[in-house]
Amino acid sequence: MREYLLVLLVAAVFTYAATTLVRYLAFAIGAVTPVRARDVHSVPIPRLGGVAMFCGFCAAVALGTQLPYLSGLFGSQELLGVLLGAGIITLLGAIDDVRDLDWLTKLAGQVLAGGVMAFFGVQLLWIPVFGVTVLPQPVLVTLTILIVVISTNAVNFVDGLDGLAAGVVFISAGAFFAWSYLVSHDFDPPNVFTTATFITAALMGCCLGFLPHNFHPARLFMGDAGALLLGLLLSAATISMTGRLDPNSSVAATSATTAILLPLFLPIAIMALPILDMLLAVVRRTRRGDLPWKPDAHHLHHQLLRIGHGHRRAVALMYLWSALLAVGAVSFAFFPPLATAVVLVLLLVVAAVLTWPRRRTPSRA
Repeated sequence: MREYLLVLLVAAVFTYAATTLVRYLAFAIGAVTPVRARDVHSVPIPRLGGVAMFCGFCAAVALGTQLPYLSGLFGSQELLGVLLGAGIITLLGAIDDVRDLDWLTKLAGQVLAGGVMAFFGVQLLWIPVFGVTVLPQPVLVTLTILIVVISTNAVNFVDGLDGLAAGVVFISAGAFFAWSYLVSHDFDPPNVFTTATFITAALMGCCLGFLPHNFHPARLFMGDAGALLLGLLLSAATISMTGRLDPNSSVAATSATTAILLPLFLPIAIMALPILDMLLAVVRRTRRGDLPWKPDAHHLHHQLLRIGHGHRRAVALMYLWSALLAVGAVSFAFFPPLATAVVLVLLLVVAAVLTWPRRRTPSRA
């Protein structure tokens, strides 16, 4: 655990320091978000924060190669593949932050980043359906890339308020870190040093280092470079862990049913809020005849503002819902399912009461 804490700390420090430099760079090259109808800020804000987070992740990887136990992870090429994929997706997002790219170019870049990770071994080996189901290699690679595309776009869709995306990903990564670290105790032989756990520790550090610059009122946005990077790293951890864990041999779950279902639904539950927001946006836009990727001001965070919650309160509520869904899903792996479900339902009721509209009259977000 000490090596993971050190990785988190180094990623946070390097991200925090690099963010200050990147802010000046964003102004210099014109990577500035103007005030648009769908935005909630009132003055132009520089973006490109994802470049700073990529620097923090690179620092964490460099540190990992020098640590006694985590250095063993670099015997395979998985982390190299993640680093290359992260570099591709950050470059893609940074170019988009400077000059808007069309949707097809961005999709091609996401597919390329996912394909590079799969080439270096970060891919599903099976899917946890009906126990363990092994599919043909091309199908597994396609599913791997699909997970990357969904995850990157989900984080990008939820990035609409100061501190929202970084905080939600920090919570999701923390829940996945806890699950992968504790479950890996039950490997044969036990080994808590896994690629997924390393990635989530570094990811938490990147978010933690960026958030002081991004809390409302934000001094820097993460931009597409950050949203796509966070989504890719979260998907890399999910793919690395989920596709390798045999649910039939996991003794971390408290029942056979939980053991089979948890590896399948845990990644979805951890990313439930961003994925839900993305699905609602796609349905909403297509129903009114717009393209699915055409931006609007009707995301979940916009709705919270419209029903009377302030900026910081809306972000806090999104944090709360993310934590309940992510931590609640992980809890099923280590506590009796019935008791966990009862406690989770009670907490969800409390969250619903806190989210209840504070005024009925819609206001400008």
